Amino acid sequence: MDGKEFFALLNSCLNAVSTVLLIAAYVQIRRKNWRRHGYLIGAALVVSSAFLACYLYSNATYGSRSLDVIGELPAWVKYSYWIFLAVHVIAAIVMLPLIAAALWQIYKKRWERHKVYSRPAYWIWLYVSVTGVMIYVLLYHALPAMVVLPALPAA
Repeated sequence: MDGKEFFALLNSCLNAVSTVLLIAAYVQIRRKNWRRHGYLIGAALVVSSAFLACYLYSNATYGSRSLDVIGELPAWVKYSYWIFLAVHVIAAIVMLPLIAAALWQIYKKRWERHKVYSRPAYWIWLYVSVTGVMIYVLLYHALPAMVVLPALPAA
């Protein structure tokens, strides 16, 4: 396993852990266990921050896998993948200020305002975490299997 594959797997695992933490935090807030919810969201923030650091490092060091894999696929697969990736990236960008605003409201102890930001932030964050794992599966497993190999010459 080379460095690019290692970081891709690590990033996928970090996204999966973030997903589990977010779901557990949701369960705790529904049960009105605010302290546990806070700890779980804090853990999800740490894990997601580790993901972001590893993702930026791996892209700076090894480049993007998308261009390597997508090139030889049918057009409909390429366009579907690029749309899926674009929505994932846009959602990841949108969630950052929402998360920051939700955390600021907690710091200021404005619980009702916190809900205004945290509700959309949560669902976007969960979407980004889940689709992050899906992108890994697509790039490292599903899409490479779709590349059509040239036919062998007749014997």
